[in-house]
Formats: sequence, C-alpha cells, structure tokens
Amino acid sequence: MAMQYVTRLTAAFAAVGALLLTSPTAAHASAVGSTPVQTFEYSVGGATMKVPTGCMFTHIIRGDGRKITYQNAGVDCGFVAALGSGFCNWRIDFTYADTNNKTYRTSRGKTHSECKIDPMRNNHPQTLPRYGKACAHLHVNGVRRVSQCHHITK
Repeated sequence: MAMQYVTRLTAAFAAVGALLLTSPTAAHASAVGSTPVQTFEYSVGGATMKVPTGCMFTHIIRGDGRKITYQNAGVDCGFVAALGSGFCNWRIDFTYADTNNKTYRTSRGKTHSECKIDPMRNNHPQTLPRYGKACAHLHVNGVRRVSQCHHITK
C-alpha cells in the first residue's frame, strides 16, 4: 500500500517537472496543463471532509485546430492528500468558449456520489464550431473547486 503511494507520488513529481518545462496553455495539436487544487472543506452526510494541499487537476487535450480527438481531465494527489478520503459527490464538466470568452457548449459530467481520491473523466472526440478555449472544471458537492483551460488556436 505504501509503495503504491510512493509510485504515484514519483509519477506526480515527474509530471509536474515536465509541465514546468513547457507552456501548454496554447497549442495547435495537443496540450497538457495542471492546476493545484486549493485546500477546502465540505460537508457530506453531516461529516466534515477536508481536501488538503497536494492534489493537481490535470486537463489533457489532443487534436488539430478545432478537431479534438481526445480529451481527459482528472485529479492526482500526493503526500498526505493521497491518504485522504478524496472527493465526494464530484463531477467534471468540459466547457467551450469562443474568442470573446462566451461559452457556447457545456458537456456536463455525471455526479458521482462515491468518494474517490482520483476522479477522472474522458470526453468524446468532436469538432468545435469556433476557435477559443476548452476548459475542464471539477465540482465537489455542487461547488466548482478548480478549472484548467487550453486555448484552441489556428
């Protein structure tokens, strides 16, 4: 069990290190970006849940121009956060906005009532009607907690 957390932690550090060496916010073909999940507390069934520091929300997008061939978003936690109960009543949404930052499409994810330390969601391939940005949003217990976006450019 402890070895599993060490392995995940090593992988998380490697991913963060790779992200620090690149600027993935705008790409013609593919992009990967991570945003730290801020510490927060929430209530589930009368119990107070706390998400400590140590989790990253990562959004991956592959494609060419407005054509998206693969899209995924999820949370990876290390340190003490990997030992916690995770995220309860979570969902991941994908939104798409034009160059004026007006959201024109939302792919709302299913709300999962179980608690999970590593929530993740894939979205279907698609061709966007406009350039702009694609974002992933993590909601926990009905509250948006973190977002990560990529610009979709010519």
